[in-house]
Amino acid sequence: MDALFARLARSEFRSRFRLRRAERAYVTEKGLATIRRHAADFVHTRLAAAFPLNDGRQTPMRGHPVFVAQHATGCCCRGCLGKWHGIPAGRPLTAEEEAYVVDVLMAWIERQMAR
Repeated sequence: MDALFARLARSEFRSRFRLRRAERAYVTEKGLATIRRHAADFVHTRLAAAFPLNDGRQTPMRGHPVFVAQHATGCCCRGCLGKWHGIPAGRPLTAEEEAYVVDVLMAWIERQMAR
C-alpha cells in the first residue's frame, strides 16, 4: 500500500485529511477491531452496490474516523474507487474488493493513530 499512499499524498485534496482529536479518541475508545467492523459495514451498505444511493455524496466528510479515511484514500464513492483503485463502477463490489477497501481504510487509520 506504500505506492497507493504515496500517490494519495500527491493529491492536494486527499492529503488534507487527518483524524482530529475526537476521532482519534473514538478509535482509542472503541478499538481497531470495532472500527474495522464499522468500516466493513459502511463499505457494504454505502459503497458496494453497482449504483449506490446518492453516489458521490453518500460519505460525510467527518463524524466518524472511517468517513475521514474514505475521503483520504479515495474510497468515498464509486467514481473515486475507479480513479484511485481501478475498481470500476456499474457493478457490485466483490467480497474481495470490499475486503481490499476495508484494508486500505484501516491501514490509513492505523497510520494516523501512529502519528
